[in-house]
Amino acid sequence: MTPPTQPDPIQPSAVSVRGLRKRYGALEVLKGIDFDARRGEVVSILGSSGSGKSTLLRCINMLEIPEAGTVTVDGTEIALVAQRGGGRRPADARAMDRMRARIGMVFQDFNLWSHKTVLGNVIEAPTHVQKRPRADCIAEARALLDKVGIADKADQYPARLSGGQQQRAAIARALAMNPTVMLFDEPTSALDPELVGEVLRVIRALAEEGRTMLIVTHEINFARDISDTVVFMNEGVIEESGPPEEVFAPGNNTRLARFIEG
Repeated sequence: MTPPTQPDPIQPSAVSVRGLRKRYGALEVLKGIDFDARRGEVVSILGSSGSGKSTLLRCINMLEIPEAGTVTVDGTEIALVAQRGGGRRPADARAMDRMRARIGMVFQDFNLWSHKTVLGNVIEAPTHVQKRPRADCIAEARALLDKVGIADKADQYPARLSGGQQQRAAIARALAMNPTVMLFDEPTSALDPELVGEVLRVIRALAEEGRTMLIVTHEINFARDISDTVVFMNEGVIEESGPPEEVFAPGNNTRLARFIEG
């Protein structure tokens, strides 16, 4: 097994979160999260259902707007301003769109457009958001589909693909924007067990390229093998964070150890 590329310890943060808070009504899901991911680092985020893992990713991508705190991506803070009546909104919608274009997001339920072919899904954002020449986008999309192992499915519609193939198409779609950071929200949780391995192999190959990736996952052994840093969340806070050889060390009597043991 090829070890993941190690991030340069002096590299600046690709993602920096400070004081992040998010609530839904009376339920506070994130309770003041401070978090950094360096460029080239693979961070796996573990925790039980309801611990705030997916909400953290969605706040980084501003699919959910936090009530407090800041998110900085590649050195640029995502500016939010207070709204009349409470809550916050992006200060500049166009700046928000430009920032989102630098963040690739892969969802657990694929989120492919069912009325477009696999190729159509992959070229949609580069042609319409980045305004790149269509021929260039098609050539790059075919290369990306080959990279994730489904080049022969380019002209198929998502409904004709297995779950694993759909998720690999979703990864290719995210990569087509050439993002600074890749976010994976439990990318294998909707897959049948026999299809999990094909998606994990693609993610492992991306890690070996030195890509910055944040991965919410329940695949403990995968997180142990691929990660530079493992983060364990519980009830809206980060309870433990560090290199996998430390957080998974035998004999640790921590909540993470008890979580792993089931």
